[in-house]
Amino acid sequence: MYNLNIIYEDNHIIVVDKIAGVLSQSDDSNDIDMLTLVKRYIKEKYNKPGEVFLGLVHRLDTVTSGVMVFARTSKAASRLSEQIRQNNMKKTYLAVFEEEIKQKQGNYTDYLLKDSKKNIVTVTKDKNKGKIAVLNYEVLNINKGRTLAKIELITGRSHQIRVQFSSRGYHIYGDAKYGAKNKEKKAIALHSYELSFIHPTKKEEMTFICEPKRYPFDEMI
Repeated sequence: MYNLNIIYEDNHIIVVDKIAGVLSQSDDSNDIDMLTLVKRYIKEKYNKPGEVFLGLVHRLDTVTSGVMVFARTSKAASRLSEQIRQNNMKKTYLAVFEEEIKQKQGNYTDYLLKDSKKNIVTVTKDKNKGKIAVLNYEVLNINKGRTLAKIELITGRSHQIRVQFSSRGYHIYGDAKYGAKNKEKKAIALHSYELSFIHPTKKEEMTFICEPKRYPFDEMI
């Protein structure tokens, strides 16, 4: 059904290009998810009997694509999770916005509040209720009134990029949930472009880059 793009794999980790429109992890919908797809790939490739261990250490929104790492051992899962807790895993995204962003680079710092029932995140001025969210961005290209930007996440909050930009009047193409005019059900123009972390056993820094090939990135890059 889906052809997985495996970026890198060894005995401890596997790095894949997440498919836009596919869940990171299964939920009540029973829709297919990346965790299941990668488990199936490992089971078939290595002819593994029984249940395949695969640790989910971070998630991408269903409508987002790009670089995602899974742990193939419990030790790797623990060490990668610790890097995330300490904000030592560097995450860089590419996004196409419906509007022209005038300021070529900048930093956004906000406090975000999540409504779990509605799965909506909003910016709040109440520092006691919200969680701090920080990102840096750089405009790479402007074409036909749209903006391609590279975004470095300093914190990793739910829907962070989507809500921080939309609160300032910049909407990711296709993201009607946060005010975009163009509505896409399965894929918005947000892509996990680069992921850097320390390998859980080799102790070496590793960086993985995945270029987005889909629309509207293909008109902007």
